[in-house]
Amino acid sequence: MPPISAWWLGRTGYRDAWELQHRLVAARAAGLIGDHLLLLEHEPVLTLGRHSDPSHVVATTAELAERHIELIETERGGEVTYHGPGQLTGYAIIKLTDRGLLVRSFVRALEAALTAACADAGVEAGRRDGFPGCWCGDGVRKIGAVGVRIERGVSYHGIALNVTVSLADFELIDACGMPGVESTSIARELGLPSEPSTASVARAASAFAHAFANQIGAPLIGRLPPAADPSGARADLEAMLAARAGLAAVAAVGAG
Repeated sequence: MPPISAWWLGRTGYRDAWELQHRLVAARAAGLIGDHLLLLEHEPVLTLGRHSDPSHVVATTAELAERHIELIETERGGEVTYHGPGQLTGYAIIKLTDRGLLVRSFVRALEAALTAACADAGVEAGRRDGFPGCWCGDGVRKIGAVGVRIERGVSYHGIALNVTVSLADFELIDACGMPGVESTSIARELGLPSEPSTASVARAASAFAHAFANQIGAPLIGRLPPAADPSGARADLEAMLAARAGLAAVAAVGAG
């Protein structure tokens, strides 16, 4: 199987990462690049899935503005989700048919990788039938979310794993569209302080990337913690995209 290129991008704005995903999806669908996995954390933001119910945002517009939290409607599946410091977000740009993956098996691989990342940190977690994501306490507490989109056979969006995220911010929403659902984190499950830490997210990013690649039987290459430099990784990723676009343009001119 061809490899997956993983990129640790550190703290990245949501709209910046969203736009980057769209460019990667277009290039992957055109056959200009291989499969990629973006690993990062965001500033506080709420995102809505394409069929989610806005009423599951329980905070008022004024409250969100006071806390400088944007509400963004996206094309992914799933319900309202919170992203913020101390949470790992992973975006998988994968041509599913090239790996013999159906959407269900792809989502199961993401869930299994979330479970493995939790286990790597010493936390027991797993699936909950009928409710995508990753759960603790026999499906009582939600620690990870899954929401994907498939376009032209290519996946994007992906997962969120609560590592050291501030759980108070989840009071802004009905997580996964379920009023009263309890959100948890790796730090809380271990009884540790929940001060958001990019270093903790970086450790979880590496564990998740290796577990996901293993789940779909793919070699893993790229830039992962602890050696990865986020700014250098982003520069290399942009250079790769620019080079592939340049080659495509030259080929198009030649064909014309």
